[in-house]
Amino acid sequence: MTGRVTLVGGGPGTDDLLTVAAVRALAAADVVLYDRLAPHARLAEHAPNAELIDVGKRPGHHAIPQSEIEALIVGHAEAGARVVRLKGGDPYVLGRGSEEVLACHRAGIPVEVVPGVTSAVAVPAAAGIPLTHRGVSHLFTVVSGHAPLTEAELTHLAGLGGTIVVLMGVSALPSLTAGLARAGLDAEMPVAIIERGFQAGQRTTTGTLSDIVGAAGRAQVASPAVVVIGEVVRLAHDGEADSLALIDRAARLAAVFP
Repeated sequence: MTGRVTLVGGGPGTDDLLTVAAVRALAAADVVLYDRLAPHARLAEHAPNAELIDVGKRPGHHAIPQSEIEALIVGHAEAGARVVRLKGGDPYVLGRGSEEVLACHRAGIPVEVVPGVTSAVAVPAAAGIPLTHRGVSHLFTVVSGHAPLTEAELTHLAGLGGTIVVLMGVSALPSLTAGLARAGLDAEMPVAIIERGFQAGQRTTTGTLSDIVGAAGRAQVASPAVVVIGEVVRLAHDGEADSLALIDRAARLAAVFP
């Protein structure tokens, strides 16, 4: 009999941020294919009867290409297994989950998706940075650091007036900040880089659009990290003076534009 596949969003990397549905899917799994950034430290406990297969990609090193991952998913399901594809964050937020779903559809394999907490939202929150705040930012845009942005896209981002969140953006930081500066974004716009969100050694490096590359170099910032660009960075818990000043300004703006 043909098995089935469940794509599970594992959240930003800790077991306690797995959803109830994610835990249930893992408990029933025969095979689990998991990513490097998925919560896998206690995977043997969560999936006690499953074969565990590490298919994680690392920066500059994809030991198992995406096409082979999809072939493994489909192959195990065609052999009758209940397959869980455990991914970091949310499968549909820069996670290539839709490609794996399409592979299952092409093979006639039943597939469902269990959403997860995306690191685009969770990791800034872990550093005390809200992505929106009344009177400061009413929108945010999530960008992949792996895909170079066109000049038109940079101009669009710089003109939105909201928060920019960059996933997998450490290596792209110099070109991204230079591009946003060319597009007219304020050189003093606050920037935060949060490394290892929700993990031991979580660290935040802050600066401005004009100096964050130098700050990141001095701090030896490394992946995995989430980059946040926008005025909301001033609201982080460790910037109390800036935070209070910005909240006061936001309150005054909100009174004018309720």
